[in-house]
Amino acid sequence: MLDAIALLVLMLWPLIPLWWIPVHGANKLVKNIGFLMYPIMVVLWIFIAYPIYVNRAFLLGYRIDFSLIMRATGIFCACIGTLLQLWTVKVLTAKVITGVPEVFNGIKATLAVRGPFSHVRHPTYLSHTLFFFGIFLSSGIQAVGLVALIDFLIVGIIIIPLEENELQQRFGDEYRSYMTHVPRFIPRLGKQAKTEERDKLTDTGNSSKLA
Repeated sequence: MLDAIALLVLMLWPLIPLWWIPVHGANKLVKNIGFLMYPIMVVLWIFIAYPIYVNRAFLLGYRIDFSLIMRATGIFCACIGTLLQLWTVKVLTAKVITGVPEVFNGIKATLAVRGPFSHVRHPTYLSHTLFFFGIFLSSGIQAVGLVALIDFLIVGIIIIPLEENELQQRFGDEYRSYMTHVPRFIPRLGKQAKTEERDKLTDTGNSSKLA
């Protein structure tokens, strides 16, 4: 079971940079391409995913024998990551989380500040990090650990800055105010911090944002 999930992680992960880097980094071009972005992305992904599948025995063969406690921690992280992703999808809706407002002209989305977005600005990417590292710890498969690390670096260094720049252009002062009140990736702990964030965001708006 864990091997199958690990293989899915290895095969599906390339979709994240393949999709979100051009969507946020070259949004005008993406809008000009329109719906064709989706089949183009699928074709590019197949070219990457197929060699991964063919070489699955090699990729899944190198493991670290983690302790039972580490494996249990991994399962817990993967579950938290999954629940966070489901919560985020519920707030954003499938239309927004698949980039529809960024691909098609005339479709607008308002800024999400409720639910997981009241705790961190990028709950989708946080959920990926938790899930990928969780699967690595629970399975011990080194290739998954490498993907988790690469994902964390690419998201933090490339995708999030591109996305925040694009969102500042789209929402202006509303998003800049949101950025000052809500941390990027690591939620603030404590009841007082949560209360302060909720109070500050009361007048900011709600609904949907990309990640």
